[in-house]
Amino acid sequence: MGTLTTHVLDLASGLPAQGLALELFALDDTPRSLIKAVTNADGRVEQPLLTPETIAVGRYRLLFQAGDYLQAQHGFAAADLFLDEVPLDFRVFDADKKYHVPLLLSPYGYSTYRGS
Repeated sequence: MGTLTTHVLDLASGLPAQGLALELFALDDTPRSLIKAVTNADGRVEQPLLTPETIAVGRYRLLFQAGDYLQAQHGFAAADLFLDEVPLDFRVFDADKKYHVPLLLSPYGYSTYRGS
């Protein structure tokens, strides 16, 4: 049964990124918002972003509000931010598979991968 989950780690603090807002979009003909969420104390969203009932083959974007998080957690002024919104575009190619899209975030860079 396919699902989509995410997890955000703050590489500057070495801790999960608690309180980071994100939004999931379907990128079909007209991009549309599917869900908005905020990470918990473990840097995760409480429920899967897509469930077996809602996951479908297609293109998606996870948009992480990194700038807001970095201002709140690390004291950056808006004018001093290098990163603001972090968009991760990816494809679900099999709706029966699990997709885990983690974000490793620092004030000056980020990385991601398809996790398990």
